Amino acid sequence: MICLGLLVLAAPAIGCRAGEKSSMSQGPFDVILRGGTVYDGSGGPAVPVDVGLRGDRVAALGDLSGAEAELDLDVRGLAVAPGFINMLSWAVESLLVDGRAMSDLLQGVTLEVFGEGMSWGPLNDAMKEEMVRRQGDLEYEVTWTTLGEFLEHLEKRGVAPNVASFVGATTVRIHEIGYQDRPPTAAELTAMRELVARAMEEGALGVGSSLIYAPGFYAETAELTALAAESALYGGMYITHMRSEGNRLLEAVDEVIRIARQADTPAEIYHLKAAGAHNWDKLDEVIEKIEAARAQGLRLTADMYTYTAGATGLDAAMPPWVQEGGYERWAERLRDPAIREKVASEMRRSADDWENLYQATGSAEKVLLVGFKNEALKPLTGLTLAEVAARRGTTPEETAMDLVIEDGSRVGAIYFLMSEENVRRQIALPWVSFGSDGEAPAPEGIFLRSNPHPRAYGNFARLLGRYVRDEQILSLAEAIRRLTSLPAGHLGITDRGLLRPGAAADVVVFDPGLVADKATFAAPHQLATGMVHVFVNGEQVVSHGEMTGALPGRVVRGPGWKGVREKAPASAP
Repeated sequence: MICLGLLVLAAPAIGCRAGEKSSMSQGPFDVILRGGTVYDGSGGPAVPVDVGLRGDRVAALGDLSGAEAELDLDVRGLAVAPGFINMLSWAVESLLVDGRAMSDLLQGVTLEVFGEGMSWGPLNDAMKEEMVRRQGDLEYEVTWTTLGEFLEHLEKRGVAPNVASFVGATTVRIHEIGYQDRPPTAAELTAMRELVARAMEEGALGVGSSLIYAPGFYAETAELTALAAESALYGGMYITHMRSEGNRLLEAVDEVIRIARQADTPAEIYHLKAAGAHNWDKLDEVIEKIEAARAQGLRLTADMYTYTAGATGLDAAMPPWVQEGGYERWAERLRDPAIREKVASEMRRSADDWENLYQATGSAEKVLLVGFKNEALKPLTGLTLAEVAARRGTTPEETAMDLVIEDGSRVGAIYFLMSEENVRRQIALPWVSFGSDGEAPAPEGIFLRSNPHPRAYGNFARLLGRYVRDEQILSLAEAIRRLTSLPAGHLGITDRGLLRPGAAADVVVFDPGLVADKATFAAPHQLATGMVHVFVNGEQVVSHGEMTGALPGRVVRGPGWKGVREKAPASAP
């Protein structure tokens, strides 16, 4: 008999001494997965063993031929792995409407991580009112105030995946300063740090920033460093959509490194990329900077999505100064002919002082309009900015401004910015994990009223199918490590990311020969294939490729949960 009672983290394989038996491996199981090829998440070679689950934990790995289980599944020929971690998820609203997270669960995602600059707490009354007012297709009540309350609200209402979040640097800025373009006063910064501290004690993973968008754009390095330092006192990390991914990409990486060092914190770069063809050759130097910092002991990593286009709004095509004060002030300014002329002029030029994604694409034909709030504009979904401008007989710049006014929103847009060669190079980097940067919709009902980026349906399946199986850019074992133990370790999550006795029973079973993304930019509402079974906290949420309807997801909290400051009070510089 093979005894596999424990998993040694430093070793590539699973094993134990002869005669040893884990106490969790004895007795009947709730679930046995028999004969699968187990990739434990460490990056080591796969092992053909059985996996036993009991309650919400992995109970045993080994030869379980004599054991019984309530659910006994033959998974021979299939890969068995820890559940995947979506390092950048925007499934906050989709989960409030549909807790199944179908598009992600059918790719093996068992943990959604939120908080790119904006988090769904802490909120004040004005923020709550604005959150309701700005809702589009997906409508929900805002019944919480703090970030911890929001996460608990998701768990109580029922969600299939686990959920976790960073506290947004932009969110705490809005809480104290609003949408003004100015630094915080000393008192405001102290209050912002206290908000971060409270969120960390509620289980936040750290501080997340997003610095190309107003009002996050207005935050200076010192402000971000102070918030990151507060998070670090609780064992949190700093994660950021950098100041620039284009013309000032290298300077933006330098800022991340500076913040991480000064705040004494691990750091991660969201959706690593070189945006705009004239910036593609900067990736070499970006990698050099990151690896040099890592060699000096800085815990610096990155994540990415597996596509050459990004998705955001038309706000990323207009200068931040015109957006100061929030949407209403932005739309009001865009009605002023003199301001419109100035905005159009700035949209047409390459800029170093703000991130102009419209100019970075090189053409209005490479800006795809995908999300409208106004019913009258929904027929434009799936058209390019150039096509809509031609229909209206206006310039693309004027059209973009008009659409923002008419829609009452920033208008969802996809920008084609990156090179396929760089995507492949980044996938091969051992310190890069993966995030969809999208919601978790279903190809039905309310979700069909707008078009998401196909990454919402295919980011992880695309990695395993196209880049692992078909192009062999990295091994399946290494890809699974970067979907599981790499992000878990950096987030400070100790009981997920590795398939071992005692770990949380987040387990995926898939067919490496069939896993594939099906969603396209033209037809994004298509589910990925190849995922056979998925378990979250020991409950089956996907059975033979179909959703079960189970909603066992829980809040996964960071290392500072109910903790105490380790080094200094929040008011410290």
